[in-house]
Amino acid sequence: MLRKSFPFFCLAAILCAGCAKRAAMYQKATGLSEDESGLAGHAAYLTLRSSGAGYAGKVFAAPRFVAVRHKLEIVEAGPGLAKSVEAVVVFCGTIQCEVLSSSVTNETALLSPSGNIAARVAPQDLNKFLDFAGKQGKIAQHATESEDKTAAVVDVEAKLKNQTDFRDSLRRMLTKPGVSVADLLQIQEKLAEAQAELDSEATQRKILANETEKVYVEIAFHAEQRTVSRGAFASVGEALRDSGSVLGDSLAALITAVAAIIPWLIVIVPGLWFLIKAVRWFRERRRTAKAVTPAV
Repeated sequence: MLRKSFPFFCLAAILCAGCAKRAAMYQKATGLSEDESGLAGHAAYLTLRSSGAGYAGKVFAAPRFVAVRHKLEIVEAGPGLAKSVEAVVVFCGTIQCEVLSSSVTNETALLSPSGNIAARVAPQDLNKFLDFAGKQGKIAQHATESEDKTAAVVDVEAKLKNQTDFRDSLRRMLTKPGVSVADLLQIQEKLAEAQAELDSEATQRKILANETEKVYVEIAFHAEQRTVSRGAFASVGEALRDSGSVLGDSLAALITAVAAIIPWLIVIVPGLWFLIKAVRWFRERRRTAKAVTPAV
């Protein structure tokens, strides 16, 4: 019996020696004891598990919610600007796009024509929308902005879950037998408050979803400014055109000054008349006095 078991004992001893040698080599290479190496391996496993890494090496990152905005400035000829704005609005209706606002300013003596469009576009149709808008004129500027809304979305979703659980617990309390009328009224009041808060958070979540699931695009159309070469006597012509305006401004200033002085003339003219009369009377009296003195 012992003779038959001897080969197995030898094999076990060789395996133990190999394991001890491997452990000694590992300790020499890493500087860790066997217990410490086991703890380090467990800590590494916990780190991988908490970070979302599996045995296959795949990392599952948390979803991010980002609001993306595009701002374009397109230069277009004045006569065709309104048609370009209308064409972009019509094209938005053929894809997954929602026009938030649009406006057109017609050309006047003081203002050049312009237009604005604000829309939300699905990401898969964004390139189509931008390409079509770019064909309506010359893109003078294209700016892109992004804002991370992940924290806001996570916060709203957590509030939705907690508020939903609270509402459901209140509903279950209503179904319990033996609830007094006073408790029933208090539960219904709390239930109404919870439902109102839940509706508010759900609306906020829809707003965040609209911002993160669609791309906000703002397009500003401007009329093309054409420069005209100035002739040799262009300044003379401008001076002649401005002379009428200058003359009108001067006459207006004169009329204003006269209108401001007229009320004072009512006081000044009688005053001057009485002053002149007083001076003459005083002179006549002095002259009479001088004539009477030699005779005495």
